[in-house]
Amino acid sequence: MNAAATMLADASVVAKRNLIKIKRVPDLLVFTTLSPIMFVLLFAYVFGGAIDPTGGGAGYREFLMAGIFAQTVIFGATNTGAGLAEDVKKGIIERFRSLPMSSSAVLTGRTLSDVVNNLIVLVVMSLTGLLVGWRIHTSVGEALAGFAVLIVFAYAFSWVMAFVGLLVPSPEVVNNASFVVIFPLTFLANTFVPLNSLPGPLRVFAEWNPVSAVTAAARSLFGNDGAIPASASVSDPWPLQHPVLYVLIWSVAIVAVFAPLASRQYRRAASR
Repeated sequence: MNAAATMLADASVVAKRNLIKIKRVPDLLVFTTLSPIMFVLLFAYVFGGAIDPTGGGAGYREFLMAGIFAQTVIFGATNTGAGLAEDVKKGIIERFRSLPMSSSAVLTGRTLSDVVNNLIVLVVMSLTGLLVGWRIHTSVGEALAGFAVLIVFAYAFSWVMAFVGLLVPSPEVVNNASFVVIFPLTFLANTFVPLNSLPGPLRVFAEWNPVSAVTAAARSLFGNDGAIPASASVSDPWPLQHPVLYVLIWSVAIVAVFAPLASRQYRRAASR
């Protein structure tokens, strides 16, 4: 078996170990899925009518879902960081390093297991969205492509949180640090409001924010990009004209930068 096959085999074992936690601690899955449901209901019924009064909130629900999908899967990446910080704290990383296994398999397995977690959450959120009036207006293939864009970016972002999780001393610090980064990224974007509602400098940031591209790509692939009236639209910059390509560029760049950083920090983590 060559090195790549060995690493993938080791990574699958680590991913299986992380997924078994869901079975043994079902509370994790329950609360992971309850939060997105709460967000869908909160934004759809509390804010929806006020933001889109002419449509009675129905149009906003279609506009909302791609944004709330993007926010949720990005927040899901914090599981990677918190899980690794907990493993370091309990000495599990040190045990992994004593085993005859690839060092990158631990990080790859951790990030892959969170892809499964994100898929479960997306299924639950989609069902909730359908109940509150969200609809997909494109083909099955385009809809699957929309979900794939969300998963790809979330997977790349999980490498950022893997680096953070190995850098800080506890899972609590990961949670606090992630809020500082993820809240501005997900709210200074087209996730919950049209970009023309933002003042000039913030709009420019939002237009080039990769979260806006993730949302725009998913919204377009679900056929929800016409949910907000044309009068609320703005002239799109290049990232929003080619959102799928922009997301892929960002995803590759994030993995290229943070996978080596996380691997180097993994080698240092057990010795601190």
